[in-house]
Amino acid sequence: MDVTMEPFELTNYNFYSSRLDMELISNIVDTLKEILEEDKKEEQPLFLKVADGFIMNIARRVVQEKKKTFLIGITGESASGKTVFVDNTIDAVVRDKKEGIYTVIRQDDYYKDTSRELKEAGSYDALFKTGFSFDTPEVIDLALMRSHLESLKRGETVQSPRYDFVTCESHPNGDIKKPAKVILTEGLYVLNEEVRDIMDVKVYVFTPIDVIKERWYKRAVSRGKTGEAADLQFKDVNATAQKYIRPTYGIADCIINGMVDKEYIKVITDKIMARLSEVCC
Repeated sequence: MDVTMEPFELTNYNFYSSRLDMELISNIVDTLKEILEEDKKEEQPLFLKVADGFIMNIARRVVQEKKKTFLIGITGESASGKTVFVDNTIDAVVRDKKEGIYTVIRQDDYYKDTSRELKEAGSYDALFKTGFSFDTPEVIDLALMRSHLESLKRGETVQSPRYDFVTCESHPNGDIKKPAKVILTEGLYVLNEEVRDIMDVKVYVFTPIDVIKERWYKRAVSRGKTGEAADLQFKDVNATAQKYIRPTYGIADCIINGMVDKEYIKVITDKIMARLSEVCC
C-alpha cells in the first residue's frame, strides 16, 4: 500500500510552542483547582458547581486566545443577584477602568415597549389580571440583544436601548457600548436558546427561593408594584422561572452562589489573580 506522508513544516505555532503552552495551561488548571478546593471549605463558597472541562477551557483560552473577545453570559432567577454579582466582580477584578477592558450588556435594557398595554389596562393590577407577563422570553427583544453582542464581538460599537420599569417605555437611545476584551451580559434569558450559542462561558447564579422572594418584593416597590399587583407578578415570576430559567442550570459551565457578599468575591478574585501571576511569570 502506497502511503504518502505530508511534509512536516515548522510554523509560528510549532511543537515547541505547543509544549510550552500545554505546560502553562496545566499549571493554570492545577492552580484554579486548588483555589476551588479551598473555596469549597467556606461556609458560603462562591462556586457551587463547575462543569467538567470548564477549567481546562478557561486555561486554554487564557494562554492561546489572548486576542479574542470573551463573552460571558450570566443568568439566574429574578432577584437572584445577577446584577449585583456582575457589579461586585467588576469592582473586585478591574483595577483600571480604562476603555477596552470590559463592557456590560444588561438584558433589562432590552424589554419591549409595553407602555400602551399598561395605559389601556389602567394599572398594573388590571394588566396582570389580563394574564400579561413581564417574565417570558417574548417580552424581551432577544434578537436585538444578540445582534448587539455579535457586533461587540466583531469590534463594533453599539447603542443599547433604555427601559423604564415604571412606565414600561423603551427608549432606543440608551447607553453607548464599546467593544472590549471581556463582554459581560446578564439577565433572565441570556442562556435562552436564541442567544446561548454565542456565549463563551455560561454562568448560573443560584439563590434559595425564600431569599429571592424577599429581595424581589423589596425591588418591586421601586418599580411601582405593591399589594395585589406585586403578588400577581411574583406568582408569575415563580411559574416562568420553573419553565424557562431553572432548566438552564443544567447547561451552565459553572453555578455561582448568589448569597456570597462583595468582600468574599474580592478575596477570592485577589487570590486567583495573585496565584495566576506567579504561574504565568
